[in-house]
Amino acid sequence: MSAPLSAIRVLPSWLLSRAAAHGRALVAEALAAEGMKIWHHVALSAICELGPVAQAELGRGIRLDPKDLVGVLNDLQSAGLAVREPDPGDRRKNAVSITEEGRRLLKRCEQAVRAANDELLASFSAAEREQFMGLLIRISGTDG
Repeated sequence: MSAPLSAIRVLPSWLLSRAAAHGRALVAEALAAEGMKIWHHVALSAICELGPVAQAELGRGIRLDPKDLVGVLNDLQSAGLAVREPDPGDRRKNAVSITEEGRRLLKRCEQAVRAANDELLASFSAAEREQFMGLLIRISGTDG
């Protein structure tokens, strides 16, 4: 008798989803040690890179539904990691900025996430990692 789902388990889409789930679990665990969740880290990283950034632009940039983004930003602001203030260019909009405490936490989170990704790819040589990343970028439809 063959293994269950043998026809499914050889599909690239199945293998990618399993690898992604494993990677997300490693990253989530690393971020949890810093008191963060994945979407909080994603948003804080984008705010650091783009900020001050309009809340709507941030949501589009990280592809997070506006309702979900509000909750994430509420959490970040309550923790003193980000602030929302009226956008000087358009007072009807909020501009989001990272705080110094947010920068310090983000630095620790970035180290934790790099370590989790190193663990994910530990069985690859440096050349294999480079090739793997190139292939992932090609099939993800992003420019990296």
